Amino acid sequence: MKSIISDLRLKYAEKTWNETFQLVRRCMDKSRDESKPCELLGRSLERLQEVFNVSSMNAMRSRLEMIAKQRGMGFHITEATCYLTADLFYLEVVLLPCGGVEEVKVAPHGGSPVSSESLLQLLRSKNFADFSMKLEGLFTQYNIPGDNDVKLKLFASLQYLGKDLQVLSHLSRVTEDSDPQMDMITNSRIGCLIAGKEDCPLTIQFYTIPTDGMKTSVAQIPGMEPVVQAAQVTVSPSDATHKLQMASVIPQPPQLDLQGYPVFTPLSEGPYETFPACFLLKLKPAIPMMLSFVKKLSQITDVTIPDVDLQWAPLPKLLQRCSLSANSHGETLDEQDTIFTVPLPGDVMHSYIFPGAAWEVPAQRATVMDNIPFTHPAHVPALLELLRHQCAINTLLRSCMCTSPGSARDLHFEVLPESDTSFSVTFHRPDTDSLAVCEHFPHIFIKVLMDISDCHQINCSLFGAGIGDSSMDEYVSSVLKRCMSVPVTLQALYSKIEQITSTPLSPSRTSTAEAENDHSSPSITTLTDANTTFSQSAAVPEDGFTISGSACYAMSVAKSELLSEINTSPAVNPYPFTPVGVFSHWITNNGQLSELI
Repeated sequence: MKSIISDLRLKYAEKTWNETFQLVRRCMDKSRDESKPCELLGRSLERLQEVFNVSSMNAMRSRLEMIAKQRGMGFHITEATCYLTADLFYLEVVLLPCGGVEEVKVAPHGGSPVSSESLLQLLRSKNFADFSMKLEGLFTQYNIPGDNDVKLKLFASLQYLGKDLQVLSHLSRVTEDSDPQMDMITNSRIGCLIAGKEDCPLTIQFYTIPTDGMKTSVAQIPGMEPVVQAAQVTVSPSDATHKLQMASVIPQPPQLDLQGYPVFTPLSEGPYETFPACFLLKLKPAIPMMLSFVKKLSQITDVTIPDVDLQWAPLPKLLQRCSLSANSHGETLDEQDTIFTVPLPGDVMHSYIFPGAAWEVPAQRATVMDNIPFTHPAHVPALLELLRHQCAINTLLRSCMCTSPGSARDLHFEVLPESDTSFSVTFHRPDTDSLAVCEHFPHIFIKVLMDISDCHQINCSLFGAGIGDSSMDEYVSSVLKRCMSVPVTLQALYSKIEQITSTPLSPSRTSTAEAENDHSSPSITTLTDANTTFSQSAAVPEDGFTISGSACYAMSVAKSELLSEINTSPAVNPYPFTPVGVFSHWITNNGQLSELI
């Protein structure tokens, strides 16, 4: 054996990499068992490809052939042109003698080849890894299930869907934001629609953080950089059969209902066919969603989302795992509670405590959704409003999870769930020096209830402020809606309270505050009571304020009081779209979402 290896080493000692590469290819072509290709030789070939300098036409051909096989595509050569083929599209790569690339074209089934600048630049820069990833996305875009006849029909149905979404995006509406791009993304019926091209799928941008004057302060917080939430529109196989359109379902010219939405062709009259498939919104990035929101998805689309594949966990844990920031790992206290340290402009540090016991309840279960199935273009506006609603909740909670190194915290806050669309933040008011003065001043803690009715309606209510200023709720709500950051909002509120309480109260303001205190009739209870504003399990580090003993008292705001505050607001339908004959079965007579049983 040693002699054979020595002879081989001497034989190929002066051979070039290109000759060695061709030898491996010949060995692979002469496999003894065609049903079992040599995996070792295949991996060797791939490793050689990675280090081989592509400086000739043959080398470029070999590299493209390997990438095509890795992606499950066919590969053909005609002189200086390579073809990477799939069932519904093919890639045409025109090569130069030196190994360079002159042009890259993408041709969908039945369409003419169209130049792709993005793929061309990737090959010219020899960035084969990104080219392979781009090709994988392209293959997924056209990877439609079924035999050839079904694939062609589903491909045509997807194109008709895209045309109807384009019509929806062009319907006139009232502008709500001064920034046109921001207004299109967050306020239009289906967001900012990016028309699908041959080398990328149809994409909808539907949510991002506000970009007004508050952005400067928010951008200084790690993890709060604006990120555009998007969804790619494609088609996917389904266990159940669904009726999908085989032509446009919006009559021309569009007839609008009282809410400004087009009237769609009814399912009983339109050009529909039944397929074991459905349309799909592929979320980029994936979105953690509450259980109640996942159920509403099925209500809108009438497509069952299988619970088997969903992994459930408390919403804050999922937000922490899916956070785009590398600095989102909080400290774990008592194996349940988690504390995050958030830096703010002006060298101010906040700590936010998420009590584990409060968020572990079944009502706060959530799962990460990356695909939303649907069957009709009429579903898209309502789906996007629901996704925007969840994104608004996630954005506010995630703003409390941008952890910064260091242990010095100036202010401490406890975050508790109140319902599936609201949570509260409790903190120590700035004008009380000691917890031992509770009998003389009962409002030791201030609780801010943040109610997110939908992505456009966010209201804050203060409990225990004792300031007697009814405009404070509006002030906090306006700041929160502008910046979508809990730390920035609470810092503004904290400064506002300091400013108000540092000014001596006039007799009229004193009487107003006393009247408010008498009217509210706060109950005084020990901190061990279940209704106290700070849960006993929420431990605070030594550098923070530690509450212990039964001698100190705090104002208790019962959960029923908070829920009654939420329920007193007028009922608003956050998803007001009701197309005829499509999903009207989940809308009641007064336009409200029907309750789940």
